[in-house]
Amino acid sequence: MVATSPTRRRFREDPPLRLTRRGRVVLVVVAAGILLVGLWVTADRGAAAGDRGPAPEMITVRPHDTLWGIATRTRPRLDPRAAVQQIMDRNGLSGVIIQPGQRLAVP
Repeated sequence: MVATSPTRRRFREDPPLRLTRRGRVVLVVVAAGILLVGLWVTADRGAAAGDRGPAPEMITVRPHDTLWGIATRTRPRLDPRAAVQQIMDRNGLSGVIIQPGQRLAVP
């Protein structure tokens, strides 16, 4: 019998990854873009949370109350038109009709 030696394969080691100048620029730009998007999203969430402010005052609508009357009674220093719009926005009202006993959040 002839003894055969097992064949050994030599694997060539790949050289370490090298970035070209253009590759480094692209990498830095992508990293900066990701960072800026993250900061923008975080700032946007912070602004949305800051818009809420303190907890709104809850009132119950009395008979013959109107949004204008509620706005002038609860926010006398604010322009009634702006106060009415804020009340409508905060409570998701599509019109100015309100019912006695209805609970409204007054910002």
